[in-house]
Amino acid sequence: MSTFSRTTVTAALIYANGPIHIGHLAGCYLPADIYVRFLRLQKKDVIFVSGTDEHGVPITIKAQKEGKTPQEVVDYYYKEIKSSFQDFGISFDFYGRTSDPVHHQFSQDFFLKLYQEGKFVEETTMQYFDESANQFLADRYITGDCPSCKQAGAYGDQCEKCGTTLSPNELLNPKSMLSGASPVLKPTKNWFLPLDQWQGELTKYVDSHPEWKPNVLGQVKSWLQEGLKPRAMTRDLNWGVPIPLPDTEGKVLYVWFDAPIGYMSMTTQLTPDWEKYWKAKDSQIVHFIGKDNIVFHCLIFPAMCMAHGEFQLADQVPANEFMNLEGDKISTSRNWAVWLHEYLQDFPGKQDVLRYTLTSLSPETKDSDFTWADFQTKNNSELVAILGNFVNRAFVLIDKNFDSQVPNKSTESSLEADLMIALKDIPAKLDAALAAFKFRDALVIAMEIARLGNKYLAETEPWKVIKEDREKAGSILNFAVQLVAQSAIALEPFIPFTSFRLREALGMSDYSWTHIGDFEIIPAGRTLKNPGLLFDKIEDDVIQVQIEKLNKTKNLMELAAKTVPLVKETIEFDDFAKMDIRIGEIIAAEKMEKSKKLLKLTVNDGIKERTILSGIAEHFKPEEVIGKQVSFLANLAPRKMMGLESEGMILMAEDADGSLSFVQPDKKIWNGATVN
Repeated sequence: MSTFSRTTVTAALIYANGPIHIGHLAGCYLPADIYVRFLRLQKKDVIFVSGTDEHGVPITIKAQKEGKTPQEVVDYYYKEIKSSFQDFGISFDFYGRTSDPVHHQFSQDFFLKLYQEGKFVEETTMQYFDESANQFLADRYITGDCPSCKQAGAYGDQCEKCGTTLSPNELLNPKSMLSGASPVLKPTKNWFLPLDQWQGELTKYVDSHPEWKPNVLGQVKSWLQEGLKPRAMTRDLNWGVPIPLPDTEGKVLYVWFDAPIGYMSMTTQLTPDWEKYWKAKDSQIVHFIGKDNIVFHCLIFPAMCMAHGEFQLADQVPANEFMNLEGDKISTSRNWAVWLHEYLQDFPGKQDVLRYTLTSLSPETKDSDFTWADFQTKNNSELVAILGNFVNRAFVLIDKNFDSQVPNKSTESSLEADLMIALKDIPAKLDAALAAFKFRDALVIAMEIARLGNKYLAETEPWKVIKEDREKAGSILNFAVQLVAQSAIALEPFIPFTSFRLREALGMSDYSWTHIGDFEIIPAGRTLKNPGLLFDKIEDDVIQVQIEKLNKTKNLMELAAKTVPLVKETIEFDDFAKMDIRIGEIIAAEKMEKSKKLLKLTVNDGIKERTILSGIAEHFKPEEVIGKQVSFLANLAPRKMMGLESEGMILMAEDADGSLSFVQPDKKIWNGATVN
């Protein structure tokens, strides 16, 4: 680790316009929590701050859709988000919100300092204006076709399909999200931060951090190579932090100006010594973010801090890529997500299973994919079969043979020597992986202690040894208990709820990261409290419920995307008049052998009984259609099918989901009635 005296860890501020999903967790919140817990176990001076981003267009759009005020929206989601994070074990020291008056004042003071020192450029530009709504349109109030990938539905600041950062004027075929109309360009004055003037300093800053992840450096250097341009730090909106200047009603600070300042304003509410975490040169600052926030945290926010002059720049920005769900991109608007609050309801007490799974699948270098099959496998084959099995065997044997008290150690054999050699390098490897933000690797290393524990018990077989040598069996179980304790410490950053249960069971009150590799953590004679099974198997039917939930969502997504078929070519009335459409009653029905689609229907047409073969067997059972009055084409030329002659066609209506319905009269009428 570095020689920094303290560390400030931030996790990206999440928009308070919806609940948390697994993409958010895997992107920055879980990695940040793992890192912070690691530093705390080392007894480091660390603070962990984050909060909800309660300004910006996504909030106002949500408010309009729900018929609420923006404040009502953010108040609701702040409580829900904060509660979900807490229940999931994300251990913030302070979780704030940008609508707080403290944040407003801090952001305005930051802006005023730059304004008074001439760091902004006032510029009148042409901005899109919705004449119907009588309002200038900020980035997210405009959608259009992305100039890069040509995908429709790109926002005025970013294309979520290809990830390209945009400006509204770059969109093709722009439309207002307020009215759907094509906006017009009108002049408006805003304050710009001249990023081009800071390009040299920003380049030096980026070049001084070759240790940053390749995905971070690649995106940032691409922007620098293209050349930075001035960027507006104010917007024409009524919701946000008001600009602290006269005659600026209807203008607020750009959400990406005030949001990162939120890290600082929230720290002021955490501690009166907040300045040392942001201004002292011996403070390390680490921003955990998703890849869509890289440019803002690595170029725009640093430029703001450079212009201000009093704040340290981030030392690390370990951005993750995106996590997908069952092969498809997670999307809030399409409801394609695993929502944290729903998971906590569906899987009570299983926070650590999701934490473990997300960490093992973490999108650290490339996009990854969460599947419910992986979730089940991680639980059953790793948490249950490795960690849970080892811990349970150790406790059960001590309960049964030593009255739940830790037995004494005796002379070590070659097996204990081999065990200690195998464990020797684990602490250093674990330290290195966590310090380098390689959490997937770190989890594997931490789990190795339990794997070695299982191997050790299998080789020593204390359940057999106890019959002949109680002292030796006790010594084996003492070693096993020490491995359980080491597992509790090594796994605490990843699965803290389980770690807490183990520490309580072992009576561990004073412990630290340095105890990993220590075989004297738990003294002989201590009475243990069996924690019971740490994990239980997750059965197929439980997973199937989640898969069916997603399938239902997918079907709804497909339905929403469907459009009504276009009307066919115009025909003359005489063409229509040739069709003899009548009402008849189905009096018999049976499935056709060797056919999945056909039902053989006997229809009373008022004159006779006729046979009609209809391709509806996949939609209706024979007994379901008997007695129904239906519309049918009576004068369709007979057609031989599977050895039978079909004398007409039943008329059906197809719904958006592909299901069929009979075209029927709304009341009982006589068979043979004509449809005109």
